[in-house]
Amino acid sequence: MESERKRPFRVSIEGNIGAGKSTLIDYFSRISGIETYGEPIETWRNVNGDNLLDLMYSDIAQWLKVFQNFVQLSRLKVQTSKPKNPNTTVQIFERSLQNNRFCFVELARKGGYLSGPDYAVLDEWYQWIQNNININLDLIVYLRSTPEVVYERIKARGRPEEKKISLDYLKDLHQSHEDWLMKEDSETPVLVMDANQTLEEVREQLKQNERRILGCL
Repeated sequence: MESERKRPFRVSIEGNIGAGKSTLIDYFSRISGIETYGEPIETWRNVNGDNLLDLMYSDIAQWLKVFQNFVQLSRLKVQTSKPKNPNTTVQIFERSLQNNRFCFVELARKGGYLSGPDYAVLDEWYQWIQNNININLDLIVYLRSTPEVVYERIKARGRPEEKKISLDYLKDLHQSHEDWLMKEDSETPVLVMDANQTLEEVREQLKQNERRILGCL
């Protein structure tokens, strides 16, 4: 496994769909010494010419298992990527392998979209990755927002694949984040930010917490 001392400080930005993760990624992408990694959405939109993201939202029962396997692989590639600049001290990811395992996979299991064997395979694969590859995070920034707020944002931004997302799904996904990140015994430090606020207010929160997010505190 990669030495903990040699790798950059790793931060994952977590939150519901529409919580403002991309805004935070954009904010920090302009700071020297930081490399940011957005969600590999374009990779999911073109799997040998097929839009796997759209297929999944169109027919969750049929495509979710394949999608989750591919997401786990694509996130592993991103989270273990070496910085392009040798002077990089911080890597900031839009969501993480941990998020996929403890939010989306759990949500799929509870919703009945993953059978027992499907769930077991994804879990065993994740456990192997965790035990054999350094995917450790140093800080999680949780953009905490209500499902109703992000639902309105999703409708406003109008991404084609997201038209099929329901408020009920966002409520379930919100609860998955709460169950994962709001427990007292979290292995990774969690910084909770109020993402119900306006864009300017969120940026002000970023400025106030910048040193901690960058591993300076």
